[in-house]
Amino acid sequence: MNRRTQFSLLIVRGDGVRVLRFNFIRPTAIGAGVTLAAVACLSFALVSDWLRLRDLTREAVTFQQQIHEQQATIDSFNTRVAEVRREMAGWRDLHARIWEPFGPERAPGGRDKGIGGGTPTPDAASGKLSPADELNRLTEAVKEQTERLMALDRLMSRAGKAVAALPSRWPVRGGVNSEFGTRQSPWTSGLEFHSGIDIRADRGTPIYAPAAASVAYAGNGQDYGTTIILDHGQDIRSLYGHLSKLNVQNGQRVERGAVIGWTGNTGRSTGAHLHYEILVRGQAVNPRAYLWD
Repeated sequence: MNRRTQFSLLIVRGDGVRVLRFNFIRPTAIGAGVTLAAVACLSFALVSDWLRLRDLTREAVTFQQQIHEQQATIDSFNTRVAEVRREMAGWRDLHARIWEPFGPERAPGGRDKGIGGGTPTPDAASGKLSPADELNRLTEAVKEQTERLMALDRLMSRAGKAVAALPSRWPVRGGVNSEFGTRQSPWTSGLEFHSGIDIRADRGTPIYAPAAASVAYAGNGQDYGTTIILDHGQDIRSLYGHLSKLNVQNGQRVERGAVIGWTGNTGRSTGAHLHYEILVRGQAVNPRAYLWD
């Protein structure tokens, strides 16, 4: 056989001694080489696919963990949204109590509750709402409460102005010698009606305007001696008697806290003090109902 048609495979030891020799004919050698190349390519492809599959498996595990974490976050969010919505629903009772003194015609959102019809969704029928429904209902509740709070803010702004106009401050600080109402007369043995309160104060104690007002009268008040009457508007006036000195004049505008005069013992009086009255539509009322500052 022609040697050119043969191939030999020698196995030699490290010291150069030949151990084995294999002879192959050319077709066999070529077939073996092709087979080895195919096996090598296939092995490389399999190893590459395995490595890719391993990476995908790791990514899948990571994605699965992220999905669980996101689901837990979504569940927590839904739970919190439901809690907030229930809490805001409880505000309706509070708003109702606040608005009750003003009457139903003043309260916002006074819609008629006579409604009907409609078919409940599966989630609503089961008592469980989807995240989108929960968020929508919370949005509606927030909008409703915002409207109520804005209306309440407008009302309180108007009420605050009215309250600020009331004579709520003590004109002088001191104990009360004589209260409003029926009392034993200091001049006779009988009873008499006392139309104000007598506040203990040394002569010359500054008297402060309990609220903004215009001076309706400043001068001699007969039994009240030197007297000041302030007009606070809304048919409310305050009277200050037995003063030693005036610090205002008729028609003058005074602000809350301004010194309008000083206490004394003028007129029909047994000693230095301030006689203080509140008149509503010309009728004397108990000043203590207005004194909270």
